[in-house]
Amino acid sequence: MRVKSVHIAVVIFLACAGSAPRVSAQNPDTMMPEQSVAKGKQILADLINALGGPGYTEVRESQCQGRRVLFGHNGEPTGNIEFAHYRRYPDKDRTEYIGKGRNTILASLIGLDGLDFARGGIIITLYNGDHGWTFDRSGVSELPATAISDFQEQVKRNVDNLLRLRLKEPGLAIRFGGNDTVDLKQVDWVELTDSQDRKFRLAVDRSTHLLVRSAVITKDEETQQINEDVSIYSNYQLKDSVWTPLQISREHNGRRAVQIFYDSCKFNPGFADEIFDKSSLSKQGSQALAKKSKN
Repeated sequence: MRVKSVHIAVVIFLACAGSAPRVSAQNPDTMMPEQSVAKGKQILADLINALGGPGYTEVRESQCQGRRVLFGHNGEPTGNIEFAHYRRYPDKDRTEYIGKGRNTILASLIGLDGLDFARGGIIITLYNGDHGWTFDRSGVSELPATAISDFQEQVKRNVDNLLRLRLKEPGLAIRFGGNDTVDLKQVDWVELTDSQDRKFRLAVDRSTHLLVRSAVITKDEETQQINEDVSIYSNYQLKDSVWTPLQISREHNGRRAVQIFYDSCKFNPGFADEIFDKSSLSKQGSQALAKKSKN
């Protein structure tokens, strides 16, 4: 009888253990809305703290240098280019592309059709709010209205802007998106939807609380096509006060578009206002001409 009782007890224990819900596998669809919101906010808080806490959220400027590897429609690399990227959040952005000699093909590959590398091997794109310019071999040019509107849309989709500046924005909805395995890492998903129906999905590593992957999902109002832009983050290193991914891969609708390798990053370097002004591009041209005359 004693053996039988022990056997029954073991069976009951195993049955209970098998039916007990796993804490690690929460279903967001069965959670109460307030629970889902609370968990989503907690994941975001853990993410921001892992990125550096105030050292991350108080960043207003960044300066990074590296190389971009570009991919064609077949997913094969088509070229690479060095760059220097200067940002003042949320909407001031200067990128300097460094090439060698005349290279309109490489300019086209980075989305700058019709431009050519200036003397000294450089093309510059500069955005300042609702204004934008380029500098190339032909000098300084105004960017078209479509390029400005595309940039302003990218500002809204930027994950750093989202985490630093937009989490308290009216109309921003936050919810827990479930557990998953992404890039061989156990992650928690958090989903955010803004007042203009941009949907952000962030995969946060359950161990390090760093961002593994982000997806921004939007609808093209003209074609009604749903577009998904994915960023994959790796090789985190501490730069100044910020844990920074030194390798980022970007995909558009499932197709690899660009892979970015950063050599260095600085935060809050204290830029002069001029660096984001059109006048700095004119000065760049003058310096290039002076350099040529010396040679």
